[in-house]
Amino acid sequence: MAESLRRRLPLLLLLLLAAGGLRAAERSGGSSSSAMEELATEKEAEESHRQDSVSLLTFILLLTLTILTIWLFKHRRVRFLHETGLAMIYGLIVGVILRYGTPSTSGHDKPFSCSQEDRPFTTLLVNVSGKFFEYTLKGEISPGKIHNVEQNDMLRKVTFDPEVFFNILLPPIIFHAGYSLKKRHFFRNLGSILAYAFLGTAVSCFIIGNLMYGVVKLMKLVGQLSDKFYYTDCLLFGAIISATDPVTVLAIFNELHADVDLYALLFGESVLNDAVAIVLSSSIVAYQPTGENTHAFDAAAFFKSVGVFLGIFSGSFMMGAVTGVVTALVTKFTKLHCFPLLETALFFLMSWSTFLLAEACGFTGVVAVLFCGITQAHYTYNNLSVESRSRTKQLFEVLHFLAENFIFSYMGLALFTFQKHIFSPVFIIGAFVAIFLGRAAHIYPLSFLLNLGRRHKISWSFQHMMMFSGLRGAMAFALAIRDTATYSHQMMFSTTLLIVFFTVWIVGGGTTPMLSWLNIRVGVDPDQDPPPTNDSFQVLQGDGQDSARRNRTKQESAWLFRLWYSFDHNYLKPILTHSGPPLTTTLPSWCGLIAHCLTSPQVYDNQEQLREEDSDFILNDGDLTVTYGDTTITANGSSGPHTATTNLDSRRTKSSSEEALERDLGAADHEVTSRGTRLVFPLEYNA
Repeated sequence: MAESLRRRLPLLLLLLLAAGGLRAAERSGGSSSSAMEELATEKEAEESHRQDSVSLLTFILLLTLTILTIWLFKHRRVRFLHETGLAMIYGLIVGVILRYGTPSTSGHDKPFSCSQEDRPFTTLLVNVSGKFFEYTLKGEISPGKIHNVEQNDMLRKVTFDPEVFFNILLPPIIFHAGYSLKKRHFFRNLGSILAYAFLGTAVSCFIIGNLMYGVVKLMKLVGQLSDKFYYTDCLLFGAIISATDPVTVLAIFNELHADVDLYALLFGESVLNDAVAIVLSSSIVAYQPTGENTHAFDAAAFFKSVGVFLGIFSGSFMMGAVTGVVTALVTKFTKLHCFPLLETALFFLMSWSTFLLAEACGFTGVVAVLFCGITQAHYTYNNLSVESRSRTKQLFEVLHFLAENFIFSYMGLALFTFQKHIFSPVFIIGAFVAIFLGRAAHIYPLSFLLNLGRRHKISWSFQHMMMFSGLRGAMAFALAIRDTATYSHQMMFSTTLLIVFFTVWIVGGGTTPMLSWLNIRVGVDPDQDPPPTNDSFQVLQGDGQDSARRNRTKQESAWLFRLWYSFDHNYLKPILTHSGPPLTTTLPSWCGLIAHCLTSPQVYDNQEQLREEDSDFILNDGDLTVTYGDTTITANGSSGPHTATTNLDSRRTKSSSEEALERDLGAADHEVTSRGTRLVFPLEYNA
């Protein structure tokens, strides 16, 4: 027995060693497979990082190439194609290369069914062999396109989240528009600009929306509509496409020094028009009728949408203005001007945070940041050091340039990289016709009504140029790409993209020939007023009743502006800036302590209170000279060869601030008497 055990012992030892080796091999095999999985994960992460770098490098190279081509065009004085058009062309070229020149790098998408769930989840945890992986929702895919999901990782990388456009790229563009506003000509035409921006945009939206609803009905009849397209979708398209962006036209106007009033009308309309369009689109989305048919007309829902429009716009306006006022107070009552870098950084952060704060509170950041820019230019700019003034202007100018060209480059790229395009020839042709008719109904009837109250009429050539300059651009694209979840929104986005291409290339390229054909003057000094005409003053024999009525009308029309500028000049400017009259001279005597605390010491040192750098409205009495016959009459009382006396409303005594405001507004009626003939030559606002 013992002999038998001795013989079997080596065999048992071998079996034990083999079993141990097998267990060790299993353990080593498991650890090696785990190591291989970790290595594969690291390689995927490294590849994803590399693709992210390549996608960003692609856009940087696009912008670099655009800048170099812009220099070449400016050097050769080429004006038929603007820089935004160049950016779109380069984006198209890169989009073609990425679409057809790069192979598919992933093919692991496999559909899973979750029939027990009735709604999608924003975040999904998937158990794969005991390991949990997190997935995020990207959007809905129609059943017919489930096998056409993008398999190219590079194309996925260059497709940005729409929130990138709203939160990062749009704020510097809109802020720069408000911060660089030329206040003199803007406020001289403020009434017309507000009419075009608010009433005109609403008219254009409803005309385009109703015409497109007819087009949708036609598509349904001929069998070209494969999914739902409601009336509210048509109105939303009207609001989106009503956002004009004549960046090409304005750039050419600025380069050629075109007529300043025409520039002010187009620029002012485009600035406020973007704000109105985005709030209008939000109001249409908020339209939710009660009952089974959620797309039928409901008066209660309609008035609720109107209330939403007014609430969002006014709330956004107040938020932007308050942020600008807070920034002005901080820069006034601190010593930040001693540290220009900190001053510029605070100015930048406060301005950008206005957009995000408005969006976080449920308002519209575009409106808030626009009026923040206007408020910053009017108040905060006066408190900045000389170095910070230059820095802020250059900083936002560069950011505006890069963001705008980035968006236009992405437009060209999106034509080939976007996976949800729906092109309908009937819808596209109908959209072009509707836009033309909507723009015509926007410009010509409003111009006719405005000319009834304007002294300097909006000429037919100006109206034709404004009609021609209704380009669509960055705002329309950003609004359209923000929501592409449904069939109707995908068709709207694809059509908007084509409309932007056409208007920027064709209409923008025809700006210079159109200026020449309409005989619109160019080479005009931006600070020069329109040339005087024979009817710029009237010769009256005595005091007629009609003259008194006209003068009363002029005074009443300027009353609101005079009231605001009086309050601004006497109270807001001294409180928020280092300029304006001391509060000790404008506030009651019992407010002396508060007046001394709020008044900046620099105000007392300033000997020329009215010579502010941002006051483009100022007109001195000595600058006013009129030649009548052989008599030259000036507002300060000098004349030659005959003498003339000046009566600047001698019936009542005016304070220095009121005289300054009259010079600011340019609305005072200067009455000059010479040899019994009374000349009245008003310098007034254009309504």
